[in-house]
Amino acid sequence: MRESTPVIHTSGLRKSFGATVALDGLDLDTRASEVHGLLGPNGAGKSTVIRVLLGLYRPDAGVVRLFGQEPWADPAALHHRLAYVPGDVNLWPTLSGGEAIDLLIRLRGGAPAESDRERLIEAFELDPSKPIRAYSKGNRQKVALVAAFALPAELYILDEPTSGLDPLMEQRFKHEVRRMAQQGAAVLLSSHILAEVEELADRVSIIRRGRTVTTGSLDELRHLTASRYTVEAELDAARLAELESASRDLTRDAGAVTFSVEPHDTARVLGILSQVPVRSLVVAPPSLEELFLQHYGQDSATGAGDGR
Repeated sequence: MRESTPVIHTSGLRKSFGATVALDGLDLDTRASEVHGLLGPNGAGKSTVIRVLLGLYRPDAGVVRLFGQEPWADPAALHHRLAYVPGDVNLWPTLSGGEAIDLLIRLRGGAPAESDRERLIEAFELDPSKPIRAYSKGNRQKVALVAAFALPAELYILDEPTSGLDPLMEQRFKHEVRRMAQQGAAVLLSSHILAEVEELADRVSIIRRGRTVTTGSLDELRHLTASRYTVEAELDAARLAELESASRDLTRDAGAVTFSVEPHDTARVLGILSQVPVRSLVVAPPSLEELFLQHYGQDSATGAGDGR
């Protein structure tokens, strides 16, 4: 990281809408050159915390800082330092896509002619001459992404940014996010697309009912849950019973045995396997989806005022 002070810092953040608790003591830190994935089901509080960071909501309690100051202290100066892309882009219907991009660039204090707009319009295969009202959802999303990436920013806040994009455009988006992080920007990526976050994020925070339930790098979080083993080996009944006692969800299929191993049981399982002839062994670390389901299961937790 290029600096020790977080670009984003929240501590004990609370926000309610009447009787509905949207944020219930949420903690979050994001640093320069980092892509930080923010994960949670609908209703977890993802969009609420983003609106607090943008200064659209004031929290009921807790600390929130962007670049070391409260978001509403000097919003004009703050918004020149960041770029924001929502998941549902609403633009001026009578403007063309190009005109909307130019206006958004100027609102951030930039000059369209000196921006990266032309390269990005080509990269995202956007026709800037069409009016906004003729655009699909995906093309409106492209307008917002082009405008966001056209000028360098110190912070990118991206809330479900690939909504409506096809797989090719998602790859272009990922390229731009990596480029911004390599240039030193902090990126907060809120998404329910686990594969997207898994591919991009340096660290991940999982939130539930307005609270951060875990934060860490993918490697750190993978230690919280079991890896999946698939073994082809000569296993007699005694060895099979030992494996079953040291693991969970053991199944046998066509000569292979598959089971899950918690981190603290790894040495025990490997010790058992070292005593038998093993033809093949495949160990798959848990995916981000498995980590996510560990905290949520089938629960689509509710409780955030923004419904996301």
